[in-house]
Amino acid sequence: MTSRLRNPSRVLATEPVLPAHRHTQAEITDTLAPLLSRPGRHRELMRRLHGAAGVDFRHLALPLSDYPELVTRPDAFDATNAAFAQIALDLAERAVKGALAAAGLQPEDVDVLLFTTVTGVAAPSVDALLVERVGLRPDVVRWPGFGLGCAGGAAGLARLDDHLAGHPDAVGLLVSVELCSLTLQPDDPSTANLVASGLFGDGATAVVLAGAERAGGRPGWDVLEHTSRLLPGSADALGWQIGSKGFRIVLSAGLPQVLRAHVGDDVRAFLHPHGGVAGVDEWVVHPGGPKVLDAVVAALDLPPDALDASRAALRASGNLSSSAVLHVLADTERTPGRRALVLGVGPGVSTETLLLEAR
Repeated sequence: MTSRLRNPSRVLATEPVLPAHRHTQAEITDTLAPLLSRPGRHRELMRRLHGAAGVDFRHLALPLSDYPELVTRPDAFDATNAAFAQIALDLAERAVKGALAAAGLQPEDVDVLLFTTVTGVAAPSVDALLVERVGLRPDVVRWPGFGLGCAGGAAGLARLDDHLAGHPDAVGLLVSVELCSLTLQPDDPSTANLVASGLFGDGATAVVLAGAERAGGRPGWDVLEHTSRLLPGSADALGWQIGSKGFRIVLSAGLPQVLRAHVGDDVRAFLHPHGGVAGVDEWVVHPGGPKVLDAVVAALDLPPDALDASRAALRASGNLSSSAVLHVLADTERTPGRRALVLGVGPGVSTETLLLEAR
């Protein structure tokens, strides 16, 4: 656990972006159904799971009509990963330029760049290419990350806060890009794949943080404290199996039960020095799906409407993996003095929890 009560870094701007190709859940289901399941019980199950995902719309990296041919090519993994590298860079550029403009900063002001994704791989990594694309300094400190999954957005905030604690005059930039649609696995009627195909969307976010000295009197969210947890006995509940066909989802039906068993005690212990659960005004929880959100509500005995912002984000664009919780943060009203708890959940099963205070 890391405390920044005396000298907190500050989130100055959060810029969420989405690809242009927006489709209703029903349109996506109709297009994907022949790719993922044969007519019969699996097709019916897929439609039920998509209908229960809590998702109304999703934005896709490519036009919906491109997916049937793309994901069934013999070299599908090569093609989808190449598409990831190009589209991820474009989305990251949009997000970074918007975030820096909102923070009133220039690209050359950025001292450290953290990039997170779990839906594509590239070397040079996207952040390296982003440096020249947006005009960051060539001596910017880079931390490309892979594997944190849906917890990556919250973890990125925490890791930048750690860096800025030792560099209070510095500016940090977090970039998250997730193109979940490019990991689609055809001819896989497993329940995990059917659920994932109805839940995950594509999007990106850039977040600007400043150390305490650099933040000065600028408005934003102070990072008061954060903590990381690995939940015992849950390594097989969430993640990827990566092979010749790309990214195959690992998603256990028991994930909500894992969260229900651990999140309550963990978050209460984290919040104990800060007035407990009652001291939180805004809940910025990863919109991992209706059952995940219900598990958090039950574990913490929250009011039914406490996670309305997360549910709204889920309806509007699906689960954006590491970017999802950052989209919720961007939509959270910043009223000075109010506190927000940010909770990310990723493979491990891991949780990343931060307490923010609006300034």
